[in-house]
Order: sequence, then structure tokens, then C-alpha cells
Amino acid sequence: MTTPASRTGASAEDRSARTAVTVFPLLILAAFGVAVLAPAQLSPLSAGTDCALGIIMFGMGLTLTPPDFALVARRPLPVLVGVIAQFAIMPTLAWLLVEGFRLAPALAAGVILVGCAPGGTSSNVISYLARGDVALSVTMTSISTLLAPVMTPLLTRWLAGQYMPVDAGSMARSIVAMVLVPVVGGLLVRLLFGRAVERILPAMPWISVLGICYVVLAVVSASASTILSAGPLVLLVVACHNILGYLLGYGAGRLLGRDAPVARTISIEVGMQNSGLAATLAAAYFPPEAALPGAVFSIWHNLSGAVLAMLYRRRDTAATLMDGHRRGSPPRRRARTRRASRTRPLEAPGRPRGIGGATRDGSLRDSRWRRRRRTHRAARNGSRRRRVRA
Repeated sequence: MTTPASRTGASAEDRSARTAVTVFPLLILAAFGVAVLAPAQLSPLSAGTDCALGIIMFGMGLTLTPPDFALVARRPLPVLVGVIAQFAIMPTLAWLLVEGFRLAPALAAGVILVGCAPGGTSSNVISYLARGDVALSVTMTSISTLLAPVMTPLLTRWLAGQYMPVDAGSMARSIVAMVLVPVVGGLLVRLLFGRAVERILPAMPWISVLGICYVVLAVVSASASTILSAGPLVLLVVACHNILGYLLGYGAGRLLGRDAPVARTISIEVGMQNSGLAATLAAAYFPPEAALPGAVFSIWHNLSGAVLAMLYRRRDTAATLMDGHRRGSPPRRRARTRRASRTRPLEAPGRPRGIGGATRDGSLRDSRWRRRRRTHRAARNGSRRRRVRA
């Protein structure tokens, strides 16, 4: 049973999540605009992108608990499906889009690197707003992040090696330092100082978004000259990449027999990437313009994720109303029938239709009908007597 207190708590959490997905994209978009307007002043920030990404990943580790990983043992199939889709659909889509739009080598490497990145940290909030499986979302993000030191360099070298030279070993070490170590460190701090960490957990999303804003400022300011010429094309490629990831992720979930909340979660996890990691790696291992797709993806997938969550919620509302209408119609019809039967005079069964009790041919009622009428009256009088005694 849902109590008023639980409803109030749920609504407060819902409002907080809505605020997050509304304000975060605006902050990132503002950082993008500032970097475009003042690239020379902000370009020195590129030296601190590794530290900013480490803070983001440390904040993610603080939100994790051992039960998040226990879900792998309890429900291995959804987690396996989601992680495989994560590292199969998005890299393949990135390569197809790069080939289809004939992007420059540096931009092509950046798009493929976004596709090979693990799941985005904001996907958990979007899954909550979309009424998906939040526990599965957290587990999938965690597992894909832990697999990133192996999967991201290998896939990037395989798919982007034809466009730019890729040092997979060095990239793997960078991911371990920027991602794996901070996440494990945050998890250990949560285990050792759980009560103290719980007090600062509400502020962690804001610290993470400030870290992403820092990465966007550094990346965009370093490639501001490319934005005017290639910006619209990069935005188109990023939008196609993200939307197709949503669609194919949802299709993969439904194709394998998963229910709607799980399919929604898989679609969100597949479509939303850790673009901050992709932008940081691109800035470190490729020319500056290679980081542009990751910066644009950071803005776009937060906006599209909020819209997708709204569409999923509206679909649930429409389905609930339709289901309530279907279930409520027959009882209402039966109730009207009962009320109408109470207001009609009680007639004897088989009474001939005529004037003055005569039949159509004018003859008197026969003995058979009289017996039926007497039986009906006796039953009616008996029911009245029973009601009086009661």
C-alpha cells in the first residue's frame, strides 16, 4: 500500500531527477557557447581534462554498492544482453555513419571513439524518469565501465585504425588511470564511510556535471576553428548515432523477450555514451578536432534522453488510461442494467402481449398461462416475506 509519505518522497525524487535532466544540458550548452566565444582564454584548460574525468568517475564510484553487482548473479541475461548490445550496436553504427557521411579522418576517429565508449553516467537518471529498470541501468553502466579498459581500445583500434593510428596499449592504461582507479576508489570509500558519503550523495550529480562542463570547455576551445565548418555535419552524425542507438537497443531487448522496463533500460544504456571519456581520450591521442564529436554528444544525448523519458512516460499514461477504460466499461454497463431492472415493473414470464390481458386473437388466457402467473406470484410473495423477516 502506498502511503502519503512514500508518495511525497517519490515525487521529491522525481522532481530532483527532472531538474537534473533539465538543468544539466543547459549548463553543458552554456559551456559549449562560452568555449566557442573565448577559445584562446580557455585553451589552457585542456591540461586538466584527465583530472576532471577522474572526479566524474570517482563520483560514480561513490554511488555504487555491492548489491549493484549482485544483480549480475540474480539476473545475468538482461545484463549480458545490455552489455553486448552496448559494445556491438554503437561501434557498428559509428563505423557505418562515418563511411556513409565520408567524414574527415580526425572526425571519423572521434565518432568511432564515442561509439566504443562505455555507458554514460546520466543514463541512470534517464532510466528512472523513463520508468525503466533503474537497478539494471546502474549495473549495466558499472559493468561496461569496468570493461572499458579492454573493450574501448580494442574496438577503437579495429574500427578507427584505418583513419588514424591508435595506440591501444597506451589508451588502455589511460582508461585504467582515469576510469577504473577512481571508480574502485569511490566504491571503497562508500564501503568504509557509508554514512558520511550518504550526506554528500545529493551533491555528486552536480559535481559530475561541472566536471563534464570543464571537459567541454577544454575540448571545444581547442577545436573552435573546426566547429564553424564541420559543426552542423558533426551534429547530424551525432544525432543519428544516438537515436539509432535508442531504437536498436530497444529492439534488441524486445527481440530477446524482455519486458518493456528492461527494453527501455537497454535502449537508454545503448544510446547514451560516456562522451566525456571519449572526448578526453580523443584530445589525448588524436588531433584536437577529433574531440569535437564527444563534446557535441555530451550536449545532445542529455537533451534527447530527457525527451525520450517524457515519451516513455506519456506512453505509460496512455496505456494506463486505455486499460482502465477497457476494464471499467463492462461493470458500468452491468450496473446500468441492474438499475434499469429495478425500475421496471415485475412482469410474469410469458405474459401474452395484448389489450386487457387478452391474446392477439381475442381469446381469454389459457390455463397454462394462469399456472405460470400463480407460480410467479407465489415466488414474489415468498421473497417479500423473506425480506420482512430479515
